[in-house]
Amino acid sequence: MSDKAYLTRTSDKEIQSALQSSGAILIEGAKWCGKTSSASKVAQSVLYMQDPDKMASYMAMADTKPSLLLKGEIPRLVDEWQMAPILWDAVRFEVDKRNEPGQFILTGSAVPLDNVTAHTGTGRISRILMRPMSLFESLESNGLVSLHALFNGCQEEGCMSDLSIEKIAFALCRGGWPASVQRGQAPALRMARDYVEAVINYDVSRVDNIEKNPERVRLLLRSLARNVATLATQQTIKDDIEATDITVSEKTIALYINALRRIFVIEDLPAWSPSLRSRTAIRTSPKRHFVDPSIATAVLRMNPEGVLNDFKTFGFLFESLCTRDVRIYSQAIDGDVFHYRDKSGLESDLIIKLRDGRWAAVEVKLGNKQVEEAAQNLLTLKSKIDAEKMGEPSFLMVLTGGQYAYRRNDGVWIVPVACLKE
Repeated sequence: MSDKAYLTRTSDKEIQSALQSSGAILIEGAKWCGKTSSASKVAQSVLYMQDPDKMASYMAMADTKPSLLLKGEIPRLVDEWQMAPILWDAVRFEVDKRNEPGQFILTGSAVPLDNVTAHTGTGRISRILMRPMSLFESLESNGLVSLHALFNGCQEEGCMSDLSIEKIAFALCRGGWPASVQRGQAPALRMARDYVEAVINYDVSRVDNIEKNPERVRLLLRSLARNVATLATQQTIKDDIEATDITVSEKTIALYINALRRIFVIEDLPAWSPSLRSRTAIRTSPKRHFVDPSIATAVLRMNPEGVLNDFKTFGFLFESLCTRDVRIYSQAIDGDVFHYRDKSGLESDLIIKLRDGRWAAVEVKLGNKQVEEAAQNLLTLKSKIDAEKMGEPSFLMVLTGGQYAYRRNDGVWIVPVACLKE
């Protein structure tokens, strides 16, 4: 992508910071999410492992003397490094030898077979997870409400979004894929479908070299899409697939889901387990999510008009879009995102927890009619949390598809997702 076309990413600052403190950084994430473009902005030399003209010689060199592939101006970008996993150890060794920060940038759209990154590189290679673009990165959120400001108690009121419900439906069908963001409507929508077809017919088998039945992969993705933003169990997914008269074992489902996680297609939302004032059973199951909501709409063969005509599904897809964006913004301020649900049915769609212990609770509601109920749920949750152990929430927020951002008399923030940023 040229400099003119490059849209600033929330992770750009994280990449710069990591290069100043670590010998190498690893940028991981789904294919087409923009890893190479962002890394190329700061790299001084580049090795493209997937270059078809040079791939064979690169692989041969990796087998014989991998250090030769690391020669070049620093930071040196090694794109899709997992094609030759030995490069991980070569980078680690070179970082130790040079003993200087900012030497290498590795990018990868799949976790390698032997998972070498799990047990080496500590203290030498910093990891950054990159997702598709948020609405702020795609210039569809005006960024007038900041998570950072909300946590610090300095957010101004009276902001307004001009992103209509129709535009939200289009944005979630198009997705946050950088190449689609700057294209016309028809080609932009097609990119998500092409991505899903590549996953089904190629990527999901390539990641572990185990051939997978494309029809079963498609049915699995459809079931996950129908159950997006829910606590659907693996048994639910199995029953859903077998309703089509195709049998599938739980072992096969687990194998396929693991492969989809390793190519960053699936990113479930873990449960939050806070200290409560009284004993209440907390659900520990993760919520089902894709890394981008457009994966769900593509596999369900839904376009923006179809989404608008199915408001219930729209609500779940909107929650998935909000989850993507809040994850991106939270990562930028050193936070993680969870969900909360207890046996009474009380829930919070998103819990943001910063490394310094501060936390906030968020409910996602597409329309304004559910805002009152969502606000009351957040206040009830606040009353259940043991504040002596967990601290008071920094803020409570209902994230909506509406127009106006304001703070209610009870302190709950109402914020359009198209006003939000890190």
